[in-house]
Amino acid sequence: MCDVCGCPGGADDVHVAGSAVPAASGHIDIHQALLRDNDHMAAHNRAHFAAAGTLVVNLMSSPGAGKTRLLEATIPALRGRMSMAVIEGDLATENDADRIRAAGAPAIQITTGSACHLDANMVHAALHWLDLSSIDVLFIENVGNLVCPACFDLGQHRNVVLLSITEGDDKPQKYPVMFRAADLVALTKLDLLAAVGDFDPGRARRHVRELANAAPVLELSARGGAGLPAWIAWLESERAACRVPAPARHAASHG
Repeated sequence: MCDVCGCPGGADDVHVAGSAVPAASGHIDIHQALLRDNDHMAAHNRAHFAAAGTLVVNLMSSPGAGKTRLLEATIPALRGRMSMAVIEGDLATENDADRIRAAGAPAIQITTGSACHLDANMVHAALHWLDLSSIDVLFIENVGNLVCPACFDLGQHRNVVLLSITEGDDKPQKYPVMFRAADLVALTKLDLLAAVGDFDPGRARRHVRELANAAPVLELSARGGAGLPAWIAWLESERAACRVPAPARHAASHG
């Protein structure tokens, strides 16, 4: 049982790339202790990423918003520019990981059983299957859910939240924790805008701003290609920032 969200499942249910992750010992009784343990492992993950110079992007959205499709479009767009890999999180199956591999990028599947989010320990287990030194950008495709994934630090550098045109432009109002944590919001499936009719990208952007979040809000169509150059440019910029040593970043931000 997940102590934060109440979802059934836990460490015994988690499998990474077909291999069982050892169950955690002991019992966590309180929310604070669970998140403290997660944050400790997230810091450990972050140290690995920093040592390798790998940009890590946590993709979050509701199911079906287009996370995997965006990655399928990103793989050829990054080819020759940056190397990438993907950690896939789903309750079951390797369907999305298979799609990523078919598109030409390595993918490690985490199946959570019935837990509705990834945590830092799961991601750490997946890292044993990757050579971070050869990866410029690592995407973590989180379990489809607009609630719990926002509560768990995985060690990532940036959070990207996808909002599909088909979901309604009021989602930032309904799920403020998720959208407040976003470093970029992607309005996806833009090619369906005319068919849906009642989604207003400007209104969705305004709702993000009402959360005091100044993050970029991109309008994207992974299928049609609209907005992809801006997405790739953002990734390249974040990758360059990731490679600047921490003291230099601090000096630049206070100059």
